[in-house]
Amino acid sequence: MTIPKSRGIEETAVNDYCYRIFPNDLNSKGTVFGGLIMATLDRIAHVVAERHSGRICVTASVDAMHFLAPAGRGENLIYKASINKAWRSSMEIGVKVLAEDAHSMDRTHILSAYFTFVALGENDKPTSVPEVIPKTKIQKRRYKEAELRRKYRLQIAEEKKKLRLEEDD
Repeated sequence: MTIPKSRGIEETAVNDYCYRIFPNDLNSKGTVFGGLIMATLDRIAHVVAERHSGRICVTASVDAMHFLAPAGRGENLIYKASINKAWRSSMEIGVKVLAEDAHSMDRTHILSAYFTFVALGENDKPTSVPEVIPKTKIQKRRYKEAELRRKYRLQIAEEKKKLRLEEDD
């Protein structure tokens, strides 16, 4: 299998995946169960990562999953996901969820998050992934923001490592 050197963001994105909310999807407050949204996001982001890399991918981390507004019975959840940036073997996938009124079709942004996936090659070891080619102004902004989030993740990991080493003293 030949893996391309680079891919456009639009080639691998998932746009407007629709999920209808039914009574069995609700929590005790009468809004959609957050775990349902989280699991669906992981699956959709996984599709984007594997489309981009052409490899089996695994979830490495999830950043900044904040529920901004509730969604309830009879609404549709509209999922969107696209790659923001790729490094050597990892990729950041940005995801967004909208709640859509089934009758008026008005949409409310209810969640955004960032998933990091790692592509696996032989012996389940991380393997190289194609570059991302941002073209639009929004894609270029997301590409730059992904680098900021990665630097922050690495900085936090280093600080945690130092704290744990101090515990051992």
